[in-house]
Amino acid sequence: MLNAFWRVRSLVFITLSFFLLFSISATYANTENESVNNSEPLTLDGEISLPPELWTHSDNETAAEIGEQGEQQEEAPSMALAPPPPLDPPPLKQLLLMLDWYVSPQHAALIVAKQRGLFAAQGLELELLTPADPSIAIKLLTAGEVDLALTRQPLLHLHAHDGAAITRIGTLIETPLNAVIVAGDVPTNETTDQLAGLHYGFSTREGRDVLVDQLVPTSLRQIDDFNPPESVHFDAASALREGRVNAIADGFYLTLPQQLASEGIVTHTVRYHDIDVPHHDGLILLANSDTVTRRAATWSRVLIALEEASNWIIENPEAAWSLLISSHPVLDNAINEAAWDDLMRRIAISPAALDARRYAAFERYLQQSGITETALPISRLAVNPHALIDIR
Repeated sequence: MLNAFWRVRSLVFITLSFFLLFSISATYANTENESVNNSEPLTLDGEISLPPELWTHSDNETAAEIGEQGEQQEEAPSMALAPPPPLDPPPLKQLLLMLDWYVSPQHAALIVAKQRGLFAAQGLELELLTPADPSIAIKLLTAGEVDLALTRQPLLHLHAHDGAAITRIGTLIETPLNAVIVAGDVPTNETTDQLAGLHYGFSTREGRDVLVDQLVPTSLRQIDDFNPPESVHFDAASALREGRVNAIADGFYLTLPQQLASEGIVTHTVRYHDIDVPHHDGLILLANSDTVTRRAATWSRVLIALEEASNWIIENPEAAWSLLISSHPVLDNAINEAAWDDLMRRIAISPAALDARRYAAFERYLQQSGITETALPISRLAVNPHALIDIR
């Protein structure tokens, strides 16, 4: 009974406590509301700035102000509207090439590669120089005054035996362009004895040291009335025209006979292979042998451009001829045009390719003829630049 009484009493006490707490809370809330309603309005002590786009324009805001803001926004820099300027291409590597003589159709691959931008595509700018004297090209190359030079294979052998620091890195014309040009009609069954009795002229050391020695035996040169060969100073046409000589040992057979024929002077041609001179390259590209390995990558790019030019010439002979005469109008004459088809067939379509057998055969010929005492190794005479670099 007593326990029940205490449980009822506790319940009543808890209920009264909750009622009193609720009454006090309600009274306090009413007092706070009255205090808030009777106080001053709230104010902000700091300044608040909002972006203009969040404000609505009032009626008294002028259109000029709006336009001025628009202009300022348009003038703001933008990465999307101002991309970085393109990078300048790297400068082209400058190279000097000394020709063997004045510009002619035999230099077609060089001219086409230059005019069609094939050298530039390889990062090169090749300047073609004409020598005042053809004999100085190799001298300038060995002295480092030019980067490249043109010559003929026999002259390479002779100068290399003299110790000149030169080496063949490419071939432009694969067959000899020179031959023995003899005044008069071709005789029936012309013999070596008939050729030996002629008075010869020559323009180059090749004609003097290789061809004349082959044509005129030592026994004939020792007789009292022997008329020794003479230099025609690169003017073979005048020498034959004036009758100073009977034959030119190293005449350019694609144009010299035609030039003289136009003046009424009859000649005939004796090719080198008919007098047992080995086949050899008619026009080659030389570099300095002391630096050929170090500069092999550059020479490789030169030969790539020349190969593209040579193949383009073979596939586009008429366009190639037009390009030659438009870039060098001095070449535009009937004699050069008539010789173009014959010359084009002799252009090397793979200029870097090296026929080592051909160079070895010419070395043996010089030694057996008594012109040189020893035979040089092929590596001293000629290289393929592509083989000197790691091509991937």
